[in-house]
Amino acid sequence: MTDGAATYSGYVEGVFWFVTAVAAVIFIGIVVVMIYFVIRYSRKRNPHPTNIEGNMTLEVLWTVVPLFIVLGMFWYGWIGFKVLIEVPEGAIPLKVKGQMWQWTFEYPNGVQTDTMRVPVHTPVKLEITSIDVNHSFFVPAFRTKKDAIPGKRNTMWFNATEQGSFDVACAEYCGLKHSAMYTKIVVTDSASFDAWYREISVRQSKPYSSLLTPPPAPAAAPDNESL
Repeated sequence: MTDGAATYSGYVEGVFWFVTAVAAVIFIGIVVVMIYFVIRYSRKRNPHPTNIEGNMTLEVLWTVVPLFIVLGMFWYGWIGFKVLIEVPEGAIPLKVKGQMWQWTFEYPNGVQTDTMRVPVHTPVKLEITSIDVNHSFFVPAFRTKKDAIPGKRNTMWFNATEQGSFDVACAEYCGLKHSAMYTKIVVTDSASFDAWYREISVRQSKPYSSLLTPPPAPAAAPDNESL
């Protein structure tokens, strides 16, 4: 959980380790206290049991402390969730279609592929649906997942921070070949992606228009005559 390849992977990993750490501390604390009580209040040491009155301080502590821990988990998860649902402006829009047992990706000009190709350091918006049963579009390296449901369009986005090939799986049991419903997201530099997009647009007889935002024009040089 430390090798995420998308901009918001850190939020998911942070929540995971935070919850794991809290659970570990609570587990160790309970075990230590349990062992202490087993030894301290064993029958050998206390042959005649005595009644223990309630303790208001302890009652308050084990109510308030867990409350703040849970609120902390909620807050940490919420700030990451907000990032997940707020699609950046200018994101490349792609349509994702799930079906037994493959994924199909459609680009804005109608190009369709079974492997997604995107440029690095560029936000990509996915509109996800299914044509048969429920699927779930899961990219482990990006720490993101979204259900593909017939008759409904779900939205997710990502911004890949590394070039490479990343697995896409179906995380919702969808039938006989569910375990084989894999494909790839190939992340390349902008020039390579643009060249590929131009080539496949021509090959599939689709109109080509670059999906990349052009870099800002350089500032005009000052007119020396006006100085």
